[in-house]
Amino acid sequence: MKNKDFRLSLIYSLIITLFLIIILITINYKTIKQYEYNNNIIISKIINDVQEEYPEFDDIKIIEILNDEELKKDNILKKYGVNLNDSFSKANQKLIKSTIIKDITIIIIYLILTILILCVFNHKENKKIKKITNYIKEINNQNYELDILSNSEEDLSLLKNEIYKTAITLNEQAILLTKDKNTLKDSLSDISHQLKTPLTSITLMIDSLKDNKNLSDENKNKILNNIHRKISNINFLVHSLLKLSKFDANTVVFKDELNKIEDILIEVKDNLSILSDLKDITINIKGNKKDKIYCDYKWQVEAITNIVKNCLEYSNPSTNINIYYESNDLFSKIIIRDNGIGMDEYDVKHIFDRFYKGKNSSSDSVGIGLALSKSIVEKDNGYITVDSKLGKGTTFIIKYLR
Repeated sequence: MKNKDFRLSLIYSLIITLFLIIILITINYKTIKQYEYNNNIIISKIINDVQEEYPEFDDIKIIEILNDEELKKDNILKKYGVNLNDSFSKANQKLIKSTIIKDITIIIIYLILTILILCVFNHKENKKIKKITNYIKEINNQNYELDILSNSEEDLSLLKNEIYKTAITLNEQAILLTKDKNTLKDSLSDISHQLKTPLTSITLMIDSLKDNKNLSDENKNKILNNIHRKISNINFLVHSLLKLSKFDANTVVFKDELNKIEDILIEVKDNLSILSDLKDITINIKGNKKDKIYCDYKWQVEAITNIVKNCLEYSNPSTNINIYYESNDLFSKIIIRDNGIGMDEYDVKHIFDRFYKGKNSSSDSVGIGLALSKSIVEKDNGYITVDSKLGKGTTFIIKYLR
């Protein structure tokens, strides 16, 4: 879209040009008519004077003499002060001079007006460009609170709008960068805290093994088992943090395809069979075997495994964990219900926060598994909700939108 001011200046210039052309045509047309009229008067007078002196010459004969090309070529009347190639009417000579002056004056006026219009246009454009330059300077000074939106479709207005969008983008990036820095700072602090405790514990246990030469084999095995468990927890923490960092950096590529919900849940059950057997907890799966969800199979197995593992850890021995799934035209739903100790309202609110451990969590808990599960489910266009009450168990509901 052309610049509005440019179009207006062009229209004004065309109007002025057209108007001045009409004036020039009118003036020159009148000049020509007056010129012919003056010549006719002179010719008539010459003819009358000649006929009075020489009656034998008629009008036609005199006109033929005046129009004789040889006479014009030789210009023999020049010695009498008459030049047939020029106007020999003083009135016509004045008329021609006057017309030339008028034409020159009109052309000068036209040039002045054109230059004036161009100057006004350039002044407006320069003013806008200066304003845009100031906006850019403000953005460079990290001032993103600039409202330069314009509803017009001028070239410079479009540029202003693009600068506004750039300012908003830069502002959002600056906010996200600050947020990421704060998140990284908090994460490093949490990671340091999470690693410091088990590493300190491992160091103390190793020192105990080195310093106490007379430890019984039973005590040595207990210490070694504790060290193994601590290292396993650290290993789980590091791997989970690496996976979460990939989600934060949007570098995880999901291989989405249709998968049977039952296949996912059966593999989850197999992954946790040892833990469920140790606590004598039965995992029941119920639903339509034909139901499918569009997801990355491997990642969803990991997400649901973390959730069911959490249910196992907080369930009472010799109880059941019931998993039910169903699908409709809007979403597929997986319900995981345990018969454990439950959670209070505060724990429910923060259960998916990174490194959050509930009031009844074990010392080995790192508070990262459910946060990872939430990131995975949301990546596959789903979300998780929790319903829990102390002493009455916990229910996780996962919905995958179609």
